[in-house]
Amino acid sequence: METYLLEWAQLLVRWLHVIVAIAWIGSSFYFVFLDSNLVPPQDQALKDKGVGGEMWAVHGGGFYNPQKYAGAPGHINSTLHWFYWESYATWLSGFALFAMMYLWQASTFLVDPSVMDWSPVTAGVTALAFLVGFWLFYHALCKALFDHPQGQVWIGAVMLVVVAALCWLACHLYAGRAAFVLMGATIATTMTANVFFCIIPGQRVVVKALTSGQPYDAQDMAFYGLRGKQRSVHNTYFTLPVLFAMLANHEGLLVSHPQRWLVLFLMMFAGASIRQFFVQKHAWHLGKSAHPWPYAALGVAIIIGLVVALRPAPMAVSASQVPVGFEEIQAIVNQRCISCHGEAVQMKNLRLDSAEQIRANAQNIYQQAVVLKQMPMNNATGLTDSERQALGRWFLAGSKP
Repeated sequence: METYLLEWAQLLVRWLHVIVAIAWIGSSFYFVFLDSNLVPPQDQALKDKGVGGEMWAVHGGGFYNPQKYAGAPGHINSTLHWFYWESYATWLSGFALFAMMYLWQASTFLVDPSVMDWSPVTAGVTALAFLVGFWLFYHALCKALFDHPQGQVWIGAVMLVVVAALCWLACHLYAGRAAFVLMGATIATTMTANVFFCIIPGQRVVVKALTSGQPYDAQDMAFYGLRGKQRSVHNTYFTLPVLFAMLANHEGLLVSHPQRWLVLFLMMFAGASIRQFFVQKHAWHLGKSAHPWPYAALGVAIIIGLVVALRPAPMAVSASQVPVGFEEIQAIVNQRCISCHGEAVQMKNLRLDSAEQIRANAQNIYQQAVVLKQMPMNNATGLTDSERQALGRWFLAGSKP
């Protein structure tokens, strides 16, 4: 019953996590688009109100005219909307899911003895150190280089090296799937920490100063604005790498590759490069920057290169034509699958300890063990490539008894 309830909890929390993540990423992308498309107003009345940029948009049959003030608005005569609960809810639901799967069940999902044979508790504590340590280093780096003329370039260069090192370390400490998720969670934690510790507190100080009617230090207000802008821009570049790491953990081809750390890093780098294309494209339309096609070309070239490099070796024709008897299939399942899908343990509410159950779940076995290579989890029971091929040939031949 505990396993059954845990499955439902994971499903519902994952559903919530995806919903709030869509809301957060959507609002983040929209405001980056908005900032890049604002133009100085032509209307003198808008200039007199302090509007520094505006744009027109049409959506859903209605026209919109967003305006951004160059400084403090004279007054706010309606509800002031804040954008932070999307970020907090994404992190809270994501961490809850990470805790249920990778911390609570560390011996199953987090630890792979063939990679690093250590205790589940130590592995879990080290995983949490990834989340906290990355944020502390990144935050200290941003503070140290905030006023440097080339600060943003140096931050980007240093963090590129750090992310590469962490990809290598995670993939040499944890199971492949867990390593991908952990890297996504590590960067996502920093994204939410940017919102919680920097962006929102700074905005609260600015709003309080602007609406209190009391004198305020314009230099302090400028600092909070610039810092919030810096962290918001960083977050938008983190987004696609995080999404890839979270989604790619379901691809056995990637998480089981001997050089999976390099695959992960290169795909995350490609995501950041593609994101730069979209960010700069908005400015290019207004003549504010050069065409960003090289960034898109770089990202696409990396992806195509990996697709070619990771292509599987063709199976020998003679081997693919060798018939596989059901007795051989049942022996493979009994040896490699029954420990998690038998009478004693029924992971995913699935049993494979009879001929009828094996035939009924033939497609599921083929998808999980042959195509996706997700099962056995972390290949804990040592399913070999030849056994996977035998399962595949049996299924493609009609899964006959």
